[in-house]
Amino acid sequence: MLGREDLVNESHSLFQRAERLIWTMRKMAENGITEQLKQLRPERASREEIEYVHATPYVQQVEAVCKRGGGMLDLDTPVCRDTCETALLAAGGLIKAVDDVMHASDSLKHVFALIRPPGHHATSMRGMGFCIYNNIAIAAEHLKRRYGLHRILIVDWDVHHGNGTQQVFFEDPSVLYFSTHQHPHYPGTGWIDEVGRREGQGFTVNVPLPAGTGDAGYLYALNTILVPIAREFKPEFVLVSAGFDAHAADPLASMNVTSQGFGLFTDLIVELARKSSQGRVVMALEGGYNLEALAESIISVFKALLANGEGKLETGGEPTSAIERVRKRVEEITVVQREYWGL
Repeated sequence: MLGREDLVNESHSLFQRAERLIWTMRKMAENGITEQLKQLRPERASREEIEYVHATPYVQQVEAVCKRGGGMLDLDTPVCRDTCETALLAAGGLIKAVDDVMHASDSLKHVFALIRPPGHHATSMRGMGFCIYNNIAIAAEHLKRRYGLHRILIVDWDVHHGNGTQQVFFEDPSVLYFSTHQHPHYPGTGWIDEVGRREGQGFTVNVPLPAGTGDAGYLYALNTILVPIAREFKPEFVLVSAGFDAHAADPLASMNVTSQGFGLFTDLIVELARKSSQGRVVMALEGGYNLEALAESIISVFKALLANGEGKLETGGEPTSAIERVRKRVEEITVVQREYWGL
């Protein structure tokens, strides 16, 4: 685990607030999770590392806003004086996580980075959706540049489409970006025909799911689309943008995923990684805004990681109508993606 209760700043955002980490880490300790983990301390990302993904003028803009005491990068992306430091720790913390997994023996295969602010909405030139720097994209670029990896899988199960991550890798065949998200919903991107461009065509896989989708619908989509594509792609490293705002209790969306469901998703990811990437999985916290649901979901993920994908979590049923809507959407996606993958 990578995380610190002081990895916070008062961003003046109603939803993206420090309590998300503080409450989660407290609940993890109360449930005996923390004592089972090796804890890593984040390090600041360098300017060079941030600019793996972000253009210099944008980085200068963020620094200038922080220096003058705060302001707005976007209608829903406020920053304060401490935001620059926290954002550098978030990005650097994820780099630290992938470095430790790459350097470790079999004793460290999985890291969950409890970091904030999140990152998957941040494009190369713009911060938005509570996101300053795109942590997961920076980590992927680091894996490519430092270790020479050529096949990196990013799985994004946040309820909002990761438009920033998609933009960064839209023409890049070395990164397969796979996103499940509620549609229609913010930021309005991520339809099934957004598949990449030029050399990257076919390496973006969007799975826009209807409101009301729960555990069974997600698992059907993951097993039907992600699993066969990932087996064919054979990733050398798996990164996960782990947002928890698809939870039934989250105030910013309309999905029906349970806390236990996120553990099941993790089981599936770990099994994929075991077969292709020597088990290497690094997860980064993205969204999730109901404190109780967030903590319960993260605990379920850690239980799955500690069990190394061999847990026996149970999930509840789901209305037949919801499953049928997902099946129809998955059929549409299969038609599009069959041009690139053996579905």
